[in-house]
Amino acid sequence: MTQQPTPIATVPPRILVEDDRSSLHPKALARAFLDHLLYSEGHTPDAATLRDSFESLALVVRDRLVRRWIHTQRTYDQQNPKRLYYLSAEFLLGRALSNGLISLGVTPEVKRVLQDLGLDLEDVCEEEPDAGLGNGGLGRLAACFLDSLATLDYPAYGYGIRYQFGIFEQIIRDGWQVEKPELWLKHGMNPWEIARPERAVKVDFYGRTEHTRDHNGKLEVRWVDTRSVVGLPFDTPIPGYGTNTVSTLRLWQATASEEFDLGVFNAGDYERAVQDKNASEVISKVLYPNDESIVGKELRLKQEYFFVRCALADIVGRHLRHNNRLANLPDKAAMQLNDTHPAIAVAELMRLLIDEHGLAWEPAWEITRGTIAYTNHTVLSEALERWSVDLFGRLLPRHLEIIFEINRRFLEEVERRWPGDGDRKGALSLIEEGRTKKVRMAHLALVGAHAVNGVAALHSEILKRDLFHDFHELYPERFSNKTNGVTPRRWLLQCNPRLASAITARIGAGWPRDLDQLARLAPHADDPALQREVMAIKHQNKVDLATFVQQRHGVTLDPSSLFDMQVKRLHEYKRQLLNVLHIIALYGRARRDPGALRVPRTFLFGAKAAPGYFMAKLIIRLINAVGDTIRADPAVRGLSVYFVPNYRVSLAERMIPACDLSEQISTAGLEASGTGNMKLSLNGALTIGTLDGANVEIREQVGAENFFLFGMTAEEVARSRYSPYSGRLAYERDAELRDVIDLLASGHFSPGEPGLFRPLVDALLGDDHYRLTADFRSYCDCQRRVDDLYLDPARWARTAILNMARMGYFSSDRTIRQYAQEIWGLETVAIEVPPYVSTDQE
Repeated sequence: MTQQPTPIATVPPRILVEDDRSSLHPKALARAFLDHLLYSEGHTPDAATLRDSFESLALVVRDRLVRRWIHTQRTYDQQNPKRLYYLSAEFLLGRALSNGLISLGVTPEVKRVLQDLGLDLEDVCEEEPDAGLGNGGLGRLAACFLDSLATLDYPAYGYGIRYQFGIFEQIIRDGWQVEKPELWLKHGMNPWEIARPERAVKVDFYGRTEHTRDHNGKLEVRWVDTRSVVGLPFDTPIPGYGTNTVSTLRLWQATASEEFDLGVFNAGDYERAVQDKNASEVISKVLYPNDESIVGKELRLKQEYFFVRCALADIVGRHLRHNNRLANLPDKAAMQLNDTHPAIAVAELMRLLIDEHGLAWEPAWEITRGTIAYTNHTVLSEALERWSVDLFGRLLPRHLEIIFEINRRFLEEVERRWPGDGDRKGALSLIEEGRTKKVRMAHLALVGAHAVNGVAALHSEILKRDLFHDFHELYPERFSNKTNGVTPRRWLLQCNPRLASAITARIGAGWPRDLDQLARLAPHADDPALQREVMAIKHQNKVDLATFVQQRHGVTLDPSSLFDMQVKRLHEYKRQLLNVLHIIALYGRARRDPGALRVPRTFLFGAKAAPGYFMAKLIIRLINAVGDTIRADPAVRGLSVYFVPNYRVSLAERMIPACDLSEQISTAGLEASGTGNMKLSLNGALTIGTLDGANVEIREQVGAENFFLFGMTAEEVARSRYSPYSGRLAYERDAELRDVIDLLASGHFSPGEPGLFRPLVDALLGDDHYRLTADFRSYCDCQRRVDDLYLDPARWARTAILNMARMGYFSSDRTIRQYAQEIWGLETVAIEVPPYVSTDQE
């Protein structure tokens, strides 16, 4: 008789896998971490590296976000709300692990879990590389906005490029900036991402256009003989704080449409076989390739069109999956252009609507303009992108045709408004005439958007009054201001936990979602206990930073000194050089009189200069030379200068909480907004600054008596442009300025190369475009007022508390609400995540 097999149990034990994937209980967190360490990383705890531990913990956090993420998208699919699409060439996210833990509210639990396993949470978090997909404020603002959009439950997506190398890693060699590839993907994986190959998009370049008529006489245009690449999307979850919403950042990586030519490969020409693959993938290799050369310019324009094409294909495709017509696209989609980099979206959306979906010009233009809005981030003319018509037409021939047609129709509108005004037409035209014809991308965005905004009250006024004066006259209703903000989750709760705890102890735990609640700190500003606590926290943060700098760079900082910081992108208009001139003045005073320095000062700089920007890199060299000279001078005590290499988000999170004095000293009228000024003030630093960018509004909020103001106003700077200006006049009138510039010119800070800093001296004594010599005396006098206040710790602490208490306006949550209500027309969508229901199965 044949033996029957043993039957499988009809009632299996309940296996609650969901606990390991979703539970926030410490035991489940510990089990999930060990499971990922074993099954995802292939290591037992005794053999795992810190990198293994980071990746395991990141996957634990991602698991807990994924279910919320899926329910977020499912809810949007079911309710079909209007969605925001934020197009940006930069997303400077920084590290995601600590942010994810805070969003889930499990930082203390995870810290204890790791301690029980012999691990330190901070050490594990340090293993995460910064996602350096941005250059500075533009990219960090985009990251803050995504955080606020998710926290406030607005349906939103971010679109950008998945740069393989991102912004460069900066090292200092012999005082000079040296750029190295920024290898944020050096381990071959990013545990936060999920690839979506099913959403890949074909992107065409080059070729030519064919114009034909259909049987009804309608013009049809085909873009043919193109070369193609494929955009592969990678999705990153962006969690909200205190909510179930998890938004999506979709970054596009360029891949070849075909891996390689097998015939050429088999013939033995291995290099040529993969030529197309390499040429395709270079598009998403590096953030902002050097565009000094024609090849560099072409690559950068390719990058901009590449991610815009991918984004718009994705947006239109999603719209059509939930709507049966394109006419209502403006009712269901808002596209925000973060500066001019995505401005080609105006022409691309027109191409999609006309060429691929058969719409006539007029309804296509109405849809395009109703969907797109544009944020301007600069008043610097060199930063407003212009592409040569020849390059544009060769790379994107169909888009150039569309831009010419937009311009033709637009100039007809201008003619109707101002008949016969050729100068006005020339100023407004999308095409800049001249020796080399150029496409003005800002003008394309201005004409093709229904809303245009600046990012600080002063900046927006300058746009209307000066930079885009004629456009404002033509379309006054389109212009508005949306002052920037920063997320308090990363820039206080996460980066400064000691101060965050002290604030929570006084006013409760609601402020991270409602920064206006910080106003309740103001009545405590005169409390000696809080003053002492705030100063003690600041001192401990300075100790932590000094320890970090000593361990990483072997440089000793004095935490008992005033930490004076200028941390931002290196550009002449930001005037790091003015800061250095003041330092040289202090150095000269100390050499003449060792007791001249009333307050010990540590000057800290953090900045990256564009690789091709000679003057900016020379200023970095000077900062290091001055620091080296002061350290080597035994006669000078209480003064030190250090340039902290490779400034980035994770370094900012260390430096900002330790700052006493925030240097916001740009030439008035040139900084659009700034957000570092907000982060520093939020963390209890006092500001010394000009009336530039958001400094104006910060001063209004914190009170003029709590802000160190100096320098010319934007109007005074503008008036000074109308007549010749020479820095030599200020040099001859101010003895200390003369001593400073003479010392710099003498080669004192570069004895081996006495003429090294001559270009800086010549610029100062020439037209001094950024008016350093004009503001030098006012700046030095203001710095004396800083000393006076710092010598009274109680008054300093009171002022710092009032600065923090009055920073509620500068939350990115406020900014996003204004965009949502006044430009995008968005409604919030609450995300419900039902509990798991486990059932035994027969």
